[in-house]
Amino acid sequence: MKIAPLLLALSSAGLAYSSYATASTPFTVQQLINLNKMHSTTVSHDGTKLVYGLKTVNDKGESHSELYLLDLTQANANAKPLQLTAAAGTEHDVSFAKDDSAIYFLANRSGTSQLYKLSLSGGEAVQVSDLPLNIDGFKLANDGKQIVLSMRVFPECADLSCSKDKFAQEAARKSTGREYQQLMVRHWDTWEDHARNHLFVGALTGEKLTRVVDITQGLDTETPPKPFSGMEEVTFTPDGKHVVYSAKAPSKDQAWTTNYDLWQVPVTGGSAVNLTQDNLAWDAQPTFSSDGRYMAYLAMTKPGFEADRYRIMLRDVSTGQSKEVAPLWDRSPSSLMFGPDNRTLYVTAQDMGQVSIFKVNTQFGDVESIYSDGTNSLIAVTQDQLIFDNKTLVEPGDLYRINTDGQALKRLTAVNQAKLAEIKFGEFQQFSFKGWNNEDVYGYWIKPANYQEGKKYPIAYLVHGGPQGSFGNAFSFRWNAQLWAGAGYGVVMVDFHGSTGYGQAFTDSITQDWGGKPLEDLQKGLAAVSQQQKWLDPQNACALGGSYGGYMMNWIQGNWNDGFKCLVNHAGLFDMRSMYYVTEEVWFPEHEFGGTYQDNKALYEKFNPVNYVENWKTPMLVIHGEKDFRVPYDQGLAAFSFMQRKGIPSELLIYPDENHWILKPENLEQWYANVFRWMDRWTKPQL
Repeated sequence: MKIAPLLLALSSAGLAYSSYATASTPFTVQQLINLNKMHSTTVSHDGTKLVYGLKTVNDKGESHSELYLLDLTQANANAKPLQLTAAAGTEHDVSFAKDDSAIYFLANRSGTSQLYKLSLSGGEAVQVSDLPLNIDGFKLANDGKQIVLSMRVFPECADLSCSKDKFAQEAARKSTGREYQQLMVRHWDTWEDHARNHLFVGALTGEKLTRVVDITQGLDTETPPKPFSGMEEVTFTPDGKHVVYSAKAPSKDQAWTTNYDLWQVPVTGGSAVNLTQDNLAWDAQPTFSSDGRYMAYLAMTKPGFEADRYRIMLRDVSTGQSKEVAPLWDRSPSSLMFGPDNRTLYVTAQDMGQVSIFKVNTQFGDVESIYSDGTNSLIAVTQDQLIFDNKTLVEPGDLYRINTDGQALKRLTAVNQAKLAEIKFGEFQQFSFKGWNNEDVYGYWIKPANYQEGKKYPIAYLVHGGPQGSFGNAFSFRWNAQLWAGAGYGVVMVDFHGSTGYGQAFTDSITQDWGGKPLEDLQKGLAAVSQQQKWLDPQNACALGGSYGGYMMNWIQGNWNDGFKCLVNHAGLFDMRSMYYVTEEVWFPEHEFGGTYQDNKALYEKFNPVNYVENWKTPMLVIHGEKDFRVPYDQGLAAFSFMQRKGIPSELLIYPDENHWILKPENLEQWYANVFRWMDRWTKPQL
């Protein structure tokens, strides 16, 4: 979709930022870092009020985060929200009280993260909890009288004071050795400290939290699961008598299993019942209908595979029987909510380069698209409307509402209107071509922000990671495609075989073929888009990728070494043999390469970039974080060392304080400065 038609459509609905027409400055990383960011959005039970957090950055680079209230009975993009907080720090994890007269949130105002309650009729927030440990997340029961909390504790401890003491003892310990008896010893960017995420249920009595009970006492696995899951994996049953949560069973195979199950435990604690014992794959996101009749959840079917299609499952609470909803629908939902009728589910799922909102009939399995432009996150379902967050390649995120029939789209917020008025984005459009096996493959191109008709432009060829991922119609605060457009490049992104949102068979097609179909798609995609868009200069291109995209940079070096003027490899896999033995989630390579390294050595070596280094010759910038335990930094160091020894133009950028991603604003500025300097050196030699 081109920007001009998109803006015309949004404008007719009163949605578009009028500033785009007068924007004057191509997008820069400094502008990216200074954009306002929304978080912690929640809607009242009666659907009339909305609260969101907003992190703002001023011209001096100073950031603040406050909560704001929006009246949904009058809300539009021009409505002025009411600021609720003005304290130092960040309020987050916001929920409305049962009667909608107040909100609960987490904040660190007393040295630890605790629960606060703020009346919406005025006054200061009241601290509700005073626990010895940080509260990491919470969820309220339907009656508003109980709360389930997530806290990190030591499983062997009988109370919170014991865990607090053990954390203090560990911090004061003079020896530095870490002791382990089984995997996992580290995960994502953190060495295991033998503590675990546990769930606690407490009573809300007046404005105090009382009777806090560890309902997962002694559990030696994580709930919510690390490193990215949150309270979407935890819920009360509608009657408030039990909590259902997702977790692996305690075992010694944590590093090579994806068997997360749904467990039900009384709010008073005790033995947990495994509700999904028969499924040996991933079960997630338990969600109850308000009448208590059904529990919907997401379930994969392939053990050991983290990118299998999530099926929508519906469990009849009275009979304990489960069925798959919409089994013929070839998409993988990422979230789900019941509608007011308790028979309709509203879900989000990747679909053809977007993340769309769908309505699913739980009785007949009918699936209807509600909204499909951009990347959408469902916030709430009210009586007849959906509240959601929308991002696109030119919008960093705002709230919208739409009727449940897909009509009457309306913007609710415009949190970056003034800042976006200063930015000129590049025009973009989705395209398609015939890739591997003559199958349809999709991608996006973006014109340089200062595009001039008749000129040819160098190409920034962005290759996504995953590998089961997508570079679609989304706004990213890490790999933001519009920054290359702002730097004068034509941007091309291809969702090669293995990408998500095009059906599970398409996603599965990369497994055990990392260097096959995807490389062919990338080659054909560059050729096709260059023919379709004559302003692109395929003889003057630089390819970039992170994670699997970084692997592909190493693979291109050995198997397509005349395709690019330069390469940028961020956190790329270089030697699949050593990678198997040092990554933390062992289930990933074992699925992708058909077993352990010993089981299927030939396949690991067939697609091992290190076996093709004799063909390497393209100049490459290598970037890596030392806290990256998914693809440890020696993979990047090895690629750089080889190129230095062989005299191939190469540079190395290492971050001792970053993981698989670059998260700190100052580091992000340095990252882009180095990437653009490197690309300009090889594609714009006249500069």
